[in-house]
Parts: sequence; C-alpha cells; structure tokens
Amino acid sequence: MKKDLTGIILAGGRNTRMGENKAFLEIDAERLIDKTMNLYRQIFADIIIVTNDPLSYVESADAAIATDIYKGKGPLGGIYTGLFYAKTDYAFVCPCDMPFLNKDFVEYLLAQAGKYDVIVPETADGYQPLHAVYSRNCLPSIKRLLLMDKLKITGFYRDMRVLAISEEQIRPFNKDGRLFQNLNTPEELEKVQGTRPKEQS
Repeated sequence: MKKDLTGIILAGGRNTRMGENKAFLEIDAERLIDKTMNLYRQIFADIIIVTNDPLSYVESADAAIATDIYKGKGPLGGIYTGLFYAKTDYAFVCPCDMPFLNKDFVEYLLAQAGKYDVIVPETADGYQPLHAVYSRNCLPSIKRLLLMDKLKITGFYRDMRVLAISEEQIRPFNKDGRLFQNLNTPEELEKVQGTRPKEQS
C-alpha cells in the first residue's frame, strides 16, 4: 500500500567515470531508472526525479521532474531540491545508480519516521546518506551549508534529530552485502551484470 510519503531519485551526477548517463544503464535488460521507479511506485504516492537533464526523463509521466535550485552543489543540492518540492513531511532519497534497493528495507526506514529528522543507515564505512529518509525540517540547515559551499552531506546532521540504523538492524535486509552498492565505472557495471542472479519467474 502506498504511503503518504515522497520518494526522491537523484539523477544529476556528472557520470565522468562511467562515461554515460547511469540512470539508463541496463541490468538484466532493465534500465536502472526504470528499476528504481518500479520499486518507488509500490511505496510512494509522490515521486520526484532531481536532474539537470529534464528532457531525458519526460517519459516518467508519474514522476515530477525538478532541476537543482542551487546549481553545481552535488548530491547535497539534489537532496535540498527534492525536499523543497516534496509534498510530504518525509522523503526517502537515493541516487539513480543503486541496483540492489530493497523494498522491505526502504519501508523499514520509513517506519522510523516521526520523532526524527534523519533516518540513516550506519555501517562500518560510516553513514549512508544517499540511502536515507529526511524530513523537510532539514531544509534550513541544508540551505545554510549550500550558501557557504560546504557540500558534505552529513554536515547538517548535527543540527537535526538523527536516528542511525545499525548494521545489526540492516543485516536481515542485506544478506548479500550489496544493499548500498552503486555503480561508478564500467568495470563495476560489468561485474554486476555478470554476477546478478536471474529473477525467478
């Protein structure tokens, strides 16, 4: 059942290492943007794609397309733009190049919303801020960092009520260890294409 929440897809990266738009890379004959949209449609009533190439996404008729309010500010600017246009108090944010999103885990994160402004997984590598839930309460703190050109995503966390989701909580949803994997290079794409199991019919 769709919840009154927003799903934000960040599709504004420069893709310098991949050499092409990562949103349109295919795994098992399915484009990453389509795979993400199909999952989002099961969860969210409101979907926003943040991109600086809006014409490439016009076919995503059930998603709102937004371009960065503050240009050239990286993922933090994309999060700000998505939250700014969100119609709901909370939004889940991820980039377009995460092929192993888990619907149950996204819903688990969303279920923690209410008392917190940021619900973010925390692994041995640190926070996973591009696979997290944010409230619109974050907008003023993010804006302040953007205007100072301080673009570290977690830089505004100290101002907010943050709930870190531990590795113990993450583990049931991440049995193959690839939940937070994203694709930056042709080699990473090739590895995923070569190892991804076929979906059961």
